[in-house]
Amino acid sequence: MKKEYLKIDKVVGPLIQISDVDDVFYGEVVDIVEISTGKVKKGKVIKIDEKKVTVQVFQSTAGLAAGNSIIKFTGESFNLPMSLDLQGRIFNGIGEPIDNGSDIFSLVEANINGRPINPMSREYPRNFIQTGISSIDTLATLIRGQKLPIFSGNGLPHNELAAQIVKQARLGDNVHEDFAIVFAAIGVKHDDEKFFRKSFDDANVMDRVVMFVNYADDPIAERITTPRCALTVAEYLAFEKHMHILVVMTDITSYCEALREISSAREEVPSRKGYPGYMYSDLASLYERAGMLKDQVGSITFLPILTMPNDDITHPIPDLTGYITEGQVVLGRDLFQRSIYPPVAILPSLSRLMKDGVGEGFTREDHAEVANQLFASYSKVQEVRDLSQIIGEEDLSPTDKKYMAFGRAFEAKFLNQGFDESRNIMQSLNLGWKLLALLPLTELDRLSPENIEKYFPKEM
Repeated sequence: MKKEYLKIDKVVGPLIQISDVDDVFYGEVVDIVEISTGKVKKGKVIKIDEKKVTVQVFQSTAGLAAGNSIIKFTGESFNLPMSLDLQGRIFNGIGEPIDNGSDIFSLVEANINGRPINPMSREYPRNFIQTGISSIDTLATLIRGQKLPIFSGNGLPHNELAAQIVKQARLGDNVHEDFAIVFAAIGVKHDDEKFFRKSFDDANVMDRVVMFVNYADDPIAERITTPRCALTVAEYLAFEKHMHILVVMTDITSYCEALREISSAREEVPSRKGYPGYMYSDLASLYERAGMLKDQVGSITFLPILTMPNDDITHPIPDLTGYITEGQVVLGRDLFQRSIYPPVAILPSLSRLMKDGVGEGFTREDHAEVANQLFASYSKVQEVRDLSQIIGEEDLSPTDKKYMAFGRAFEAKFLNQGFDESRNIMQSLNLGWKLLALLPLTELDRLSPENIEKYFPKEM
């Protein structure tokens, strides 16, 4: 029989400490009952030191004191009920409905910590997910089963980009496999959550979205649980219901800040910039839950969004993320200041798995060549712009002037795209060919003669 404890030794932020505790296990769910009100708060065991136990409380610890609470150890791990009825619903960071709908009832439950994927069981990611955004689909293609983070900065339109991807994402034209999106908003403002919800409702995509929301004024302990709840649902839909799942998560920086705050409350020795030394393995425990399994139809594709403090890509959060994931999409502040949306800086962006998921049989046979040529040409544009700052654009060579014209057109027509504008991969590739036609044929050295003959615009 499980015991109840009537005394809390200490309350430190989101943590409570209890002594003389027997027969508990790490991760066990705890019910904290306020005696005066009968209100129950949830928590879990995060540290066991002989008979002293530390519990992380998911709700606010305000009002908890030494003698006014009953602590009940449930003997269960943190599980969520799993069902197809999760689609179209909105939950808080611990999986409780917040959309005025009914609770989810199911005989199937899953531990939010997930099951580690055996590396030998992983299938190499193939094929692509179409986001409808030219700069991503063409130049940093998102492959099914990939982990592709978006590096943003404070004030940049990453929330708008996340909403647009959720609205437009699909497996591609004429593909009829089951597809759904799990969206997690971590530490967001209430008006941001309303923006996401309205965007999904207006686009009529809410019925294929499972949404988890942790508000900025929610307890930080809940922020640690939110991404794990989202990924648990993704695993169920992908590997039990054989669906292709795209997980979009914003903002990983809020998650890491919560991790640092809880680490400080636990009096752990800090590492770089005060973050805990285990932040790398903690982030890996999230990112590595994405992928594909051999002999399984489903897949989990992970698109985490993080804001880089002071736009510093060497900051611990983007730095560690870059080691675990397979590329990055970087948003540029200079493009944003020139009113280009989405402000994807393509030169520092890359998708390491793109080469194996594009081309004939996946997108179109000219995809890789067009992407390489656009990268090379836009890189040359940066050199010409630097030169024009010294000698003036009027004194540039005729070829360099064409590069300047190409650069302006590339940013205005290819990178720039409306919030409600969705382009399929064929439209994006055709647009890329039209822009490359602004350059002399002698400069298009990344394109094969066969593709030039087949796709080069005959009329301009």
